This record gives sequence, structure tokens and C-alpha cells, in this order.
Amino acid sequence: MFGCECFCWDTVLESFPSDPLPYSLPSPLPQWPQGGGFGHGRMSLGEIQVMKVDKFEKVWRCTNLNGKSLGFTFYKPLEIPDGFSCLGYYCQPNDRPLRGHVLVARETTSQTRPDFHALESPALIKPVSYSLIWSMDSHDECVYFWLPNPPTGYKTVGVVVTTSPDEPEVDEVRCVRIDLTEVCETSELLLTIKSKKNCFQVWKTEPCDRGMLASGVPVGTFFCGTAYFDSEQVVDVVCLKNLDSSLHVMPNLNQVHALIEHYGPTVYFHPDEIYMPSSVPWFFKNGALLYTADNAKGKAIDYDGSNLPCGECNDSAFWIDLPIDEDARSNLKKGNIESAELYVHVKPALGGAFTDIAMWVFCPFNGPATLKVALMNIEMSKIGEHVGDWEHFTLRVSNFTGELWSVFFSEHSGGNWVDAFNLEFIKDNKPIVYSSRHGHASYPHPGTYLQGSSKLGIGVRNDAAKSNNIVDSSFRYKIVAAEYLGDGVITEPCWLQYMREWGPTVVYDSRSEIEKIIDLLPIFVRFSVENLFELFPTELYGEEGPTGPKEKDNWLGDEYC
Repeated sequence: MFGCECFCWDTVLESFPSDPLPYSLPSPLPQWPQGGGFGHGRMSLGEIQVMKVDKFEKVWRCTNLNGKSLGFTFYKPLEIPDGFSCLGYYCQPNDRPLRGHVLVARETTSQTRPDFHALESPALIKPVSYSLIWSMDSHDECVYFWLPNPPTGYKTVGVVVTTSPDEPEVDEVRCVRIDLTEVCETSELLLTIKSKKNCFQVWKTEPCDRGMLASGVPVGTFFCGTAYFDSEQVVDVVCLKNLDSSLHVMPNLNQVHALIEHYGPTVYFHPDEIYMPSSVPWFFKNGALLYTADNAKGKAIDYDGSNLPCGECNDSAFWIDLPIDEDARSNLKKGNIESAELYVHVKPALGGAFTDIAMWVFCPFNGPATLKVALMNIEMSKIGEHVGDWEHFTLRVSNFTGELWSVFFSEHSGGNWVDAFNLEFIKDNKPIVYSSRHGHASYPHPGTYLQGSSKLGIGVRNDAAKSNNIVDSSFRYKIVAAEYLGDGVITEPCWLQYMREWGPTVVYDSRSEIEKIIDLLPIFVRFSVENLFELFPTELYGEEGPTGPKEKDNWLGDEYC
């Protein structure tokens, strides 16, 4: 999270050399295939229609007392189309390009919505008045934060910022009827301003309910208040609710292919990687076996997985393992990068305002871990190994424009969203994804990433670097699911319906291994076995057989960091 502490009465408000400049992707966007509402700049949510506005006027800028080049600016949206109304203002740090937006809204009419029926309560309405949330009034700078007070039955969507003590005009923003809104929670802490009187915080917000089936549409506004708030705390401002079940701005199949071909990342595997990816059919054809709890002898799997048990849930009654023959095991562990392809799940995100393109990488084997303890790097012989490794990254694309907005990099049991301006691109608008050595976690840049206690320098190393071993997902991909397109458009492969484990459950003798490590450490960095256990990720001590993509939380849900 970003944080900035401005001690308000002593704050130094500096003039930066220039304001943040608007960001654009390395290459112009193509002309997307025609059809539907994708890329047309507008979105119907049922009783209201929204547009994205990314032109702003600076209202107030806060900079840090310590002279860091980190500050925050609050903006008023500009160039709002006729008939549309502002719902709130925008805020962002100054150390990144100006690449945000807010949604503006108008009520649908019989001309824009054939099934419209006049209602006694309009969808959008002016606030009754404003409440002053926080202000700074000095001879150098004045700023005032106002929360619109909605009429009964309506909710506030955003905040208004002024440099005048006069209460804003009620015509400045609109409030939204409560049944057209969804509950919001705090996400990223943007700013903390402390004074002797109180503490003022500014937060980004996001819908509480997120995922493929959720209807909350974030507006791009912010929440603020004079009290300490926690992450994921429900707040007074709300987001919009998409009541249009047609999801008309989601891309059609031709547009999905165009998006993947335009944005598909190139995945780099580490130069020392020996456990490469493969296609799932290659894995099956080259000796993978299906085991059951009551039969110690494995059964061969059809190349398409058609003889795998499908549906239901993971009851641990079945699992996949490598063949017994050592040569066959070794061959399967190494994978086959020539056959590898990315398995794509396309789904609505944030109420259908965005499209998530989740790209799954399959590796037959996850190699042993490398532990970092102080200045020592210790290669494990077994710890961290498991059969059937599924990793992924997710492209998030704006349905208003078709622009790549961000990429989620899955890192074992977690991950991070990275904005497009922080990505590394290999060509045009195609990002680079680095797959870590042995563990195949995804990262946006080369380097060493520590999974554990980075403060103490203790954990599992994830090393990422370029090599000649690559998979270009812009053409080596297969769409395996896109439920919103309807029945019969995408045929899901048989193996995707296998909900059990892609590898046997493994329990490592980690305690004896870590005891050996402690004996090697200098006295001044020694830990007890118990304390050292707590510093390593839990996956190090044992691994239930990994499940396939459809059993992961992010299949229906959002990506969570």
C-alpha cells in the first residue's frame, strides 16, 4: 500500500516540476472486431448509463514534509458529456502517471432503454446539502473535503474537494438510489494527514463482493474521514450495481481472440530451470497415472482426460502421480516446453466493467525449494517438490476502451496486481511474465523475490530471469472457459472437470532439515526451530496434492493479494 504522512499544520506544499502526465500503452490500440458494446465507451447498468471520464482539473496537492517526491493530488473530472453528472472526485499519488478515471452517470429514458418505466423515485438525485469532513485553512493553503448528504433512500458515491470554505452547489454531484448501489470497503490507503486535533485518511474503495458473478461496479472515487480505518472496512460511500444481466460490454469471442493476440504476454522461464511446462495432453500421453485410495496400481489417463472422474468436489479419493519407472518419471518431470500452451479462462470482473483473462500455466513438476537464511542460500533436495503444478496470471482489460489496465501475478498462495505503467513489455503492448525457478510463480520483473520474512532475510527464494525458454501466450493458448458467452460457445476440456488432486499429498521432514540449517548458522543469527518454522511459508512443510484451475478460489472469485 502507498502511505503518505502529512503533518497538516507544518506541511510543506511544494510545486513539483510538472504534474503527472497521462499514461498510454507503448503502442496504439488496434481496431477491435465489431459486435456488441465492447470498446464503445459507455455501459448500461439498467436504470442508469455510465461513461468513463479521464480528463481532470487539479484542485489540491499535498506533498510530504520530508522532501520525498511522493505527493497526492485531488482532481475534479472535466469534459463531462451533456446529460451526464459527476458522482465524485478523483485522487492519486503524484509518483505515477495520471492514469485513473471516474464514472459519470445519467438516468436512462424511454429513448435509451425500451423497457423503461417512469418511477416515482429517480435513479439519480442532487444531494440535500454537504457535510464538511476535514479542512486545512492557513495563510498558505486552504482545502475542504465535503461529503454529499443524500435524501432518504439514496446513497453517496464520492467526495467533493474545494479550496473555498463555501459549501459546494448541490448541482455539483448526484446521489444514487440505494437499490442501484452496492456496498464498498476500503482497499488501498492513499494518504494519512496527522494533526493535534485528528487524523485524516484517504482510501481507495472497491466493492465488498467481487468476482465473476458479482455486480458491483467501482466508480473510481475515494473515501475519506477523520478516524483510523482498517483495510477491508465497510464505508459510507458506495459503488454502483449492474442490473443489466446481458453484460453487453463484455467482448464476444472474436474480440477475446483479438485481445489475447494483442496483449498475450511472453513467459520467460529461468535459465537454470529444469522443470519446464507442458501441455496437459502431453502429460497424460507420457505416463501420468490416476490413483485411487483403494487401488495402489495407477491407471493410464486418456490424452484428453476423458476417463478422469469429473465433477463433484475434491474428496481426496483420486489423485494423479508420475509413473513408477525412473526413466519415465524423470522424463515427465522435465516437461515439454514445445508442447506448452496457456489455458485461458475469460470472465467478467467488477460488475462487467472489466474483462479478466486468466492464463493458466501447467508444469508436470514443481522443483525443490532454495532457502535463504541470513547470507546463506541452501538448496533443498526434496522440500518444496510436488507433482502437477498449476500457476497463472490474469490480464484485466477495460471494457470501455479495450485497454489493458493491469496484470495479476500469481505467486504461490498470493500475488499482486501491477498497473500497466509498471509492466515490462517485450513488443508493442505485450507484457513480460517471469516464471520463477522451480516454483513457477509469476513476477513482473527479473530478480530475487523472498517468500517469508523479507525483513529478516529468511524465506524461500524465487529467482526470475530471462532465458531462451519462452512461451508466447499471444498465439500458444487455448480458451477453456468463458461462461458468460453462453452454452456451446466454448467446449470445456474433459480434464478441466477433474476436481481432484493433480499430485499426491506430500509431507516433508522439514523439522530435521531445519535443525541442520540452524546448526550451520552463525550464533548471532540463530533461531529456535519453532521460531524458524514460523518465518517460512506453510507450503514448505507439506503439500496437499494441488488441484486444477476450476477448484481454485479465483475461478469464480476475484484475485486476492
